[in-house]
Amino acid sequence: MQLISTVFYFLIALMILVAIHEFGHFYVARRCGVRVLRFSIGFGNRLFSWRDKQGTEYAISAIPLGGYVKMLDEREGEVAPEDLPYTYNHKSPPQRIAIAMAGPLANLILAFTLYWVFFFLRGGVTLAPVIGAVDAGSIAAAAGLEKGQEIVAVDGRAVHSRRDVELMLLNRVGETGQITFVVTYPGSDLQYESRANINGWMQDVVAPDLVKGVGIRFFEPKIETEIGTVEPESAAARAGFKEGDRILEADGVAMEDGRQWIDYVRAHPAEEIRVLVARDNGQEELFLTPGVKKDSAGIEYGFAGVSLPQVDSWPEEMVRFQHYGPLDSAVKAAQETRDVVTMVLLSVKKLVVGEISTKNLSGPIGIAKVAGDSAKAGIWAFVNFLAYISVLLGVFNLLPIPVLDGGHIVYGLIEWVKGSPVSEKVQVWGYQVGMALILGLMAIAFYHDIMRL
Repeated sequence: MQLISTVFYFLIALMILVAIHEFGHFYVARRCGVRVLRFSIGFGNRLFSWRDKQGTEYAISAIPLGGYVKMLDEREGEVAPEDLPYTYNHKSPPQRIAIAMAGPLANLILAFTLYWVFFFLRGGVTLAPVIGAVDAGSIAAAAGLEKGQEIVAVDGRAVHSRRDVELMLLNRVGETGQITFVVTYPGSDLQYESRANINGWMQDVVAPDLVKGVGIRFFEPKIETEIGTVEPESAAARAGFKEGDRILEADGVAMEDGRQWIDYVRAHPAEEIRVLVARDNGQEELFLTPGVKKDSAGIEYGFAGVSLPQVDSWPEEMVRFQHYGPLDSAVKAAQETRDVVTMVLLSVKKLVVGEISTKNLSGPIGIAKVAGDSAKAGIWAFVNFLAYISVLLGVFNLLPIPVLDGGHIVYGLIEWVKGSPVSEKVQVWGYQVGMALILGLMAIAFYHDIMRL
């Protein structure tokens, strides 16, 4: 059932993104006077289709993994002399560039619109980047960061939320040099700047947890160590855990907080843990072998199958609610779209220069899993996912690689500047290289998707 749900939401997301992308090409092509022969969602045999008054065929095809807009083009077949003005290849370079750019721009417009809807209807809820703990020997420890401080800037740029901190840390993945933090204590006007050295930071880590990688754990409300419920037939049930047990130790390590217990279990998948619990005014020794699950990056983690109640609520000063009007929502949506574009371009750059491992590439399987997980998390999580993937699709297609829209734009710009088209031989060679590059990236992404299953 979970597989069906994952595939369903992946196809819904893909069809929306493809339809918007191809509509961008379609709309601008028509505005430029190009005759559009077919607008298809999917590839292969057409399941059903219809035509409009201008003769364009609209089709839903059998393989729902993309789409295309087929335009009248002399290079793809014989064209009657009277129809030559309506062919794509007879349009000027600026017009062909506009047609190529329209698809990616449509995706960016879709992302902006989705973010606008999100901020206007839901508003923003952020958590203050207050440090809950600093790992000994970490980058944060070397910088002198302490529990209770709030991070207000990273590398000279102000941050207002935990996500802001993560985005700034992303800039430093794979780099060597100094990283700078500015912190303050809640309620204080004083700020302190500190630095630490990094060397190829997180370069080879798959799906890096950037905050954990720098040695910080953000503040979270205390979780009790007393067990609330035990799932039937879970690892905890098999080990003999009971409702009301209070966890005292794990392998001799005192468990002072429920979150410490959760982290310990996650770090020991399929490994026996000796657990000391308080029960009925006495103590019991239990032996737990956590079950094994995989996260979205394919990394295994342990789970016990118990619930621990949260005993504290979030302090009011750490939860920041923001409500936006129509104009403010537009500004916020533009900023969010810009930030995601920047993040995607930065990630591409880091992949090219080797600062990020190719193990972080995700293909359709990985994207499908995230689509399913975000849909299960609620409509707003799915909207955010859709906006992010729309930006990703738009930026990726603008890369100057032949066979992508960016490649067509480059060829158009060269023709526009030199006054004649790029030779057919060079174009064919470029398309072959571009296709090999795209297929290679897809193969790597598929491989890592499968390894993460």
